[in-house]
Amino acid sequence: VLRCFDDDNITHVDGSVDPVRDKEIIDYELQLKDLETVEARMAKTQKQAQTGGDKVAKMQYEVLRQYKEALDQGKPARSVQFESVDEQKFARDLFLLTNKPVLYVCNVDDASAVNGNKYVEAVREAVKDENAQILIVAAQTEADIAELDTWEERQEFLNEIGLEESGVSRLIRSAYALLNLQTYFTAGPDEVRAWTFMRGSKAPQCAGIIHTDFEKGFIRAEVIKYDDYVTLGGEGGVKEAGKLSIEGKEYVVQDGDIMHFRFNV
Repeated sequence: VLRCFDDDNITHVDGSVDPVRDKEIIDYELQLKDLETVEARMAKTQKQAQTGGDKVAKMQYEVLRQYKEALDQGKPARSVQFESVDEQKFARDLFLLTNKPVLYVCNVDDASAVNGNKYVEAVREAVKDENAQILIVAAQTEADIAELDTWEERQEFLNEIGLEESGVSRLIRSAYALLNLQTYFTAGPDEVRAWTFMRGSKAPQCAGIIHTDFEKGFIRAEVIKYDDYVTLGGEGGVKEAGKLSIEGKEYVVQDGDIMHFRFNV
């Protein structure tokens, strides 16, 4: 989260507002830690890679060498891409801090909530080569929205300032997309629950999120699409329209699916 607003009543620890500088300070600290990790692994791997015919050690050393080269130049680990599956797996297993996906949230003043400002543009320019997302949020506006009691009041407030949805909602959507996550629902007489799963997961794996027995004894899944549920007035309307589908073990669960699992253990 980067400060992208001026306010004489809120003192900045460095005495001035400069989101690019703030970002670079954090980047530098994380890169130093990653460099420490990489150099320690290189010291262990170098001898194996150079003295023997260990192909795995040579591959690992080359991955580490490329990371070190990038970090020495002040670049994050995520700026380095690898082609082979083995290289990619080893790179992931290093758990480098600057290899994690990044979402920059620019905290702006109310007037800049829709289109941003000069600080946001400076951040956008600074991160253009990072393959990172930027989100504009006005924290004060979000605080004002949170104090409103009803959905209608919140929507009216958003419409007045020119926003379609709150920054919090956009932040959640962006974070889910960044982490490759989606949501399915279960609905019963007592409660409706949302369950988070990795994009591309199949029905048994998603059932296992509720309970491992659901995955072990999976038989089938009864699936209602979210849009059908809304437009047809619920489960009864969906069944009458013949829109409820029966899916097996190979079904890839979609974002917003409303699911009922059949299983037997």
